[in-house]
Order: sequence, then C-alpha cells, then structure tokens
Amino acid sequence: MNKIKILFIVLIMFVGLLAIGQSKNADNSKPTVTFIELGSVRCIPCKKMQKVMASIEKRYPTQVKVIFYDVWTKEEKHYADDYKIDLIPTQVFLDKHGIEYFRHEGFFPEKELIKILKKAGIK
Repeated sequence: MNKIKILFIVLIMFVGLLAIGQSKNADNSKPTVTFIELGSVRCIPCKKMQKVMASIEKRYPTQVKVIFYDVWTKEEKHYADDYKIDLIPTQVFLDKHGIEYFRHEGFFPEKELIKILKKAGIK
C-alpha cells in the first residue's frame, strides 16, 4: 500500500511540474513588444519606415511582433481612430500585456527605435 501512495505522490508531482513548465513556455513564446506602424504605402516617410520595420522583424523575430496598418485604405482606416493618431507615420509600442508604453510620430530612425524596444526588455 505504501508503494502505491508513493507512486501516486510522484505522479502528482510530475504532472504539476509538467504543467508549470508548459505555462512558462507559453508565456515566453509571447512577444515582449508589439510594434504597430500606422501609415500608408503611398506616404514617403511611411515607405522609409517599411525598411525599418523589416529590419526589426528580422533582428527580433520572436521578441517583437511588427504590425502595419495602412490607414488610407477603407478596410484599415478605423485604426487611425482606434489609436487616435493625428498624422502618419505613427508608431505605437505595446508591452507584452498589450498596454501602450510609447508612441512616436513621423519617421523613426532604427537606432532610436531600438532604444525604445530595449526599455521594454528586448535584448
């Protein structure tokens, strides 16, 4: 009878550790920062930002999720209102909880943008 109790306790501990490990892995797979670019493919400063966005995606593929909304299109125009932007391009940075922690208007040089990412823990 003692062997069954010990085996049961070991099994419960194993399942518990497995669950903890999976929850940690699930949390780590979530990007640390969501970088949202609100602009248009027809806007010259926005076109320059496309290169910066591509570089950030390549440099931080698992840590930063990059999203582009073309607010001059009928389908994505509502994002300008959703994010309350006044001009394009506008960059909005959300932490891993989806809370905005920084915003920038106009062209944003990559070196300066990386400083903002590092403030949120990007390495």
